[in-house]
Amino acid sequence: MTTATPTPTPTPTATATSWTGLLAATADTCLAALRQQAHQNWSRPAHGLDWSRSQTLDHLAFGLVGYAGLLIARPTDRYVTLLASLDPHAPVPDRLDGLRIAAHLLTTTVRDTPPDARAWHPWGHSDATGFAAMGITELAVHTHDITRTLDPAWSPPDTPAAAAVHRLFPEAPPGHAPADTLLWCTGRAALPGLPRRTAWQWDGTTRDHP
Repeated sequence: MTTATPTPTPTPTATATSWTGLLAATADTCLAALRQQAHQNWSRPAHGLDWSRSQTLDHLAFGLVGYAGLLIARPTDRYVTLLASLDPHAPVPDRLDGLRIAAHLLTTTVRDTPPDARAWHPWGHSDATGFAAMGITELAVHTHDITRTLDPAWSPPDTPAAAAVHRLFPEAPPGHAPADTLLWCTGRAALPGLPRRTAWQWDGTTRDHP
């Protein structure tokens, strides 16, 4: 874990453009960490999950494409009917290319979505900045799940983590490193004086600030 520092927050004037940059940077960082482990056994369980590392990767790609689909279709009461998955028989480096495509689809969709657009999500109807924060969270925590078995030192990047916490977890405790706070919010780790959460969800509801 990183040394605890006060959690920075994005400014109230943050836009979809700045969120696009945060999402793209998170994807690049996470893909680099995953590629370093591409030669390992991906049938092993991901840390703290019932899924294998391979299944966790597929879930991640599924989620990113799903968020892009929600922003494009903008349903009010349901998930989209487009389902995306990675070829389970493809080599891991090729599946990571699939994840890169999924992240790019979400990034460009966030960039091109009007600021007043809203879409359904079971954890709160949201705008493009909310879905960008969801994508950052998915990438960060599931890369942590996958890499944790072989690289306990890997931690999500702090700047996108701070933005995601600020946008999706209004109840987050202050005064801790952003990556540590995001992992606590998503039930991955404890914080000093705060046990690991056994149940959690984010709040993607659009508020007055991004």
